[in-house]
Amino acid sequence: MKRRDFVSLACAAACGSVAGRTEAAAAQASQRGASQHEGMARPSDSPTPHGAADVTLRIAPTALEIAPSRFISTIAYNGRSPGPLLRLREGKPVSVDVINDTEAAELVHWHGLFLPPDTDGAEEEGTPSVPPGGRRRYQFTPRPAGTRWYHSHAMARGDLHRGSYTGQYGFVMVDSGADPGHYDQEVFLALRDWEPFYTDQFIDMDEQDLPGPQPERPRKLDTRPNGLEVVPQLYSINDKALGAGEPLRVRQGMRLLVHLLNASAVENRTIALPGHEFHVLALDGNAVPVPGPTRAITLGPGERVDASIQMNRPGVWILGSTDDVARTAGLGIVIEYAGQHGPPQWAAQPGVHWDYTLFGHPAPRSPPPAHRIEMVFGKIPGGAGQFNLWTINGKVYPHEHEFVLQKGQRYRLVFRNRTDDAHPVHLHRHLFELVDVNGKPVSGILKDTVVVPMYGRVSVDLTASQPGLSLFHCHIQSHMDFGFKALLRYA
Repeated sequence: MKRRDFVSLACAAACGSVAGRTEAAAAQASQRGASQHEGMARPSDSPTPHGAADVTLRIAPTALEIAPSRFISTIAYNGRSPGPLLRLREGKPVSVDVINDTEAAELVHWHGLFLPPDTDGAEEEGTPSVPPGGRRRYQFTPRPAGTRWYHSHAMARGDLHRGSYTGQYGFVMVDSGADPGHYDQEVFLALRDWEPFYTDQFIDMDEQDLPGPQPERPRKLDTRPNGLEVVPQLYSINDKALGAGEPLRVRQGMRLLVHLLNASAVENRTIALPGHEFHVLALDGNAVPVPGPTRAITLGPGERVDASIQMNRPGVWILGSTDDVARTAGLGIVIEYAGQHGPPQWAAQPGVHWDYTLFGHPAPRSPPPAHRIEMVFGKIPGGAGQFNLWTINGKVYPHEHEFVLQKGQRYRLVFRNRTDDAHPVHLHRHLFELVDVNGKPVSGILKDTVVVPMYGRVSVDLTASQPGLSLFHCHIQSHMDFGFKALLRYA
């Protein structure tokens, strides 16, 4: 069963009326290089008195009005989701107090930053949790520059009210001081899903059937009954579903800079703005070697894309999911040109497919590393009780002493996906360079998260430059919780 068919039945009553105007909520635009942002937290320029932290995040239950009279009961930072935008300066130390007003231990992961294991925010690496009713201070020097983010790294297992199923996430913008400011307006847009539920139906979670090779497709497919899958019912960009709030207002001729984040716990997503092109500038916060245009952008959970849009098609448009069901259920935002009125317009985007390699060099720029690590992704349907069990090289976490690095050495990691899911895999505390996607060579693209296509293969080069334990995992919460993670260790 296709995901769009299943969810259209599940959401018909709940989501069918969600359509119309919306807003970017906590990501209102700042003017040309300005740093003002509603709810933005920023470290002070001088030491704060009495040992106070530069930033305070309070974890607590809250109710979000995603659509008119449609409230989501969740857990969030400072009473909002996304949490406050943290605009930090690269190389300038910062302290963050995290206060936990819930009844469960929590962890805050600083996704994409080079941090020591005890600060990174993963229990597997040795970061202490924030106890229920307690607090913890994170102190670090933010680097590298670029679009990063922070989110809960708590295990959820079978609890759909824990971990990344909640509203605990927010943007981190690490400024280098070298931003040329070649834009007129800047917005931060996070793709989210809500109200998840379990089903034992097999669901095609990838909203499009991607063309191309499947080099890791097994000769004989596993036909055992599938375990429980997580499916959302409601979507939003930031804290508003399509059909709620005010539109994002623009002017003809302006250049809009968008920082996109897939903050989902469940799904890869493709978005488009009909009549316009995205000009991709950075992936996962790292400038691409070959900036260029695309009509649609696909992001796996955890990925970020920075892109500019030349506003040259006056009208009222929907920037949203290319999947009709997800867009109707809230995954969109209205873009309204000055002086334009009327219902927002959408147009299908047939034949548009996302390709990382378009934004890199077409051939290797350095010799291959001497060391090679193979990671084969597997799935055992229903292997974890009611849930699917996920394996790397035939084993579940922790892979004791299986992946050992020597400091300063270069490694080629080969991800072989022998499952029927596209996996967004994330390596903590490091960046890696894409070198091959399903047999297509590329170089120069640095990332911390990459989607390995269904039955596909991706190779990356890694320099072992961050000693200590480093967690590798699929960024889909249920996959990570049920086996899909490993620790990379330094000798």
